[in-house]
Amino acid sequence: MTDLDHLTQALARNLKRFRTERGFTLDALAARAGVSRGMLIQIEQARTNPSVGTVVKVADALGISITSLLDFDSAPRVRLVPPEQAIRLWSTEAGSHGTLLTGTEAPGPLELWSWKLMPGEGRSSDPHPQGTTELLHVTAGTLTLTVDGADHRVPAGTSACFAAHLPHGYRNEERAPVELSMAVSVPEPR
Repeated sequence: MTDLDHLTQALARNLKRFRTERGFTLDALAARAGVSRGMLIQIEQARTNPSVGTVVKVADALGISITSLLDFDSAPRVRLVPPEQAIRLWSTEAGSHGTLLTGTEAPGPLELWSWKLMPGEGRSSDPHPQGTTELLHVTAGTLTLTVDGADHRVPAGTSACFAAHLPHGYRNEERAPVELSMAVSVPEPR
């Protein structure tokens, strides 16, 4: 099975699950998304590879991220996304491309950070409020990410997503600097 086949199957499975969870009929979702009922049927039966625009419309109509709609499997406490599992959503013959590295639902504020950790250095973080999520992408070196006492090696080119209400920290146990981009999504105050 190719990556495209996996993606088509995941899209079919997730679309049907999210549509059913929200109580939408095919007709209701089609009207909300501005996509034909026939297209939704083809997607749910894994008989088509819809355009990015169609996937965005359907995700928006369901109130979820594209990542949730395209996710291959259920999200564990820490989800590592190796480079070969990043989803290239568009590309041109000249070499331009857009790749979805990792994503998550974000109901509240979202922060984007750029970090550099020199060899032997690290930083611990107290647990954030319940519902806080962190996304990170390592661009150089190998990060040791600790979440709830478990270490995860995150090499360059790999992304991770985790619930940041758990104790967590970042370390560079290698001899070269670690560089990463990080987004932090904090839930809206209640």
